[in-house]
Parts: sequence; structure tokens; C-alpha cells
Amino acid sequence: MRRLILASVFVLGACAPGAPANWVRGGAMLDVPRARWVVGTAVVDVFPDGRVTLNETEELTVDRGGRVYDPNNDPVALLEPGGKLVGPGDKLLGNVGILHASQGDEPHAWLSVMPTGEVVRYEDDGGRSSLGVWIGCNQTYLQHQTCTLVSHLLTPRIVAQSRNANTLMPNGLGYGPGGYMPGMGFGLPYR
Repeated sequence: MRRLILASVFVLGACAPGAPANWVRGGAMLDVPRARWVVGTAVVDVFPDGRVTLNETEELTVDRGGRVYDPNNDPVALLEPGGKLVGPGDKLLGNVGILHASQGDEPHAWLSVMPTGEVVRYEDDGGRSSLGVWIGCNQTYLQHQTCTLVSHLLTPRIVAQSRNANTLMPNGLGYGPGGYMPGMGFGLPYR
């Protein structure tokens, strides 16, 4: 029985993708700032120790060697010096530069963090949408690249959460859930 358990652990472990090839050595140098990204009701905080939270829940840890971990300290991604982002099993997750990020092996950016801190997402049809703004990312290029990396990794999750939240109430231009202005009650949304 003991051999069966050990054999099954070995087989299951062999199927799981390992850390990127250069994980131990590390990748691109990053500077981890104290920064905040506000996107609608989502708030992403980056702390100087590398912790990254989304609405006060720890999501990632980024280190100065370009490594990104999940809360269980399992590898999520490695940013290589040339900007290539690889995940477990050396899966290509895109390219991340100082201002722009692309998905997979796409030649064009899908996301930019402007020098002002504004995050812009590029739609397939050529349109642009604003995804909030970063505060605290513009002291050095290495800090800005860290914020671009975090944006690249967390935008899909933030967009999915906002779509789920928006299905519950109608959208408006106001402040708060569903676009209601404070003090408006549950009447018609302010549009």
C-alpha cells in the first residue's frame, strides 16, 4: 500500500508543470513600490515587501528578481530580462515592458500603463477602455514595470469580477454599486 501511495504521488507530481526554467536564477530586475491601483470598486495594493492584494485579499507576491508567487508560494510567472513573461512549465504568458503588455505571442499590446498612471485596455476592434489609475508607480522605470506586470496579471480577474457585479444592478455614471450617487437611495440610477 505504501508503494502505491508513493508511486501515485510521483506520477501526479510529474504531471504538474514545474517552475519556469530560470526560476532559481531569477529574471528581470524590478523595484517594488508602495502603490495603489483603483479600478471601479476594485482596489489593488502593492506593498514594498512584494505583497499584492486585491480588495484586501492577498493575490500575489512579486520579488525584485522578476518572480511572481501565489499565496501558497507556488510559481505564477517569471519576467525575464527581455520582457518575456513565462509561467509554470515555461508557458508563454506574454510580454511586459515598462508601459505596455501583450498576451501570449501577440505582436500588439492589449494593455498599457501610461506615464500618468492611467491603465488603458485595447479592445480587439481597436477601441480603448480605461481601467482606472495607478498611484505610486512613476518614481522609476523599474517601479512602473512592476505596476504594468501586476496589471497584466490581475486585469482578467478584475474584469471578470466587475462583469459579475454589474449583472446584479444597472450601470450608471455615479459612485457606488450600480452607479448610484450617495444619498440617492434605490431609485433610478444616475445616468
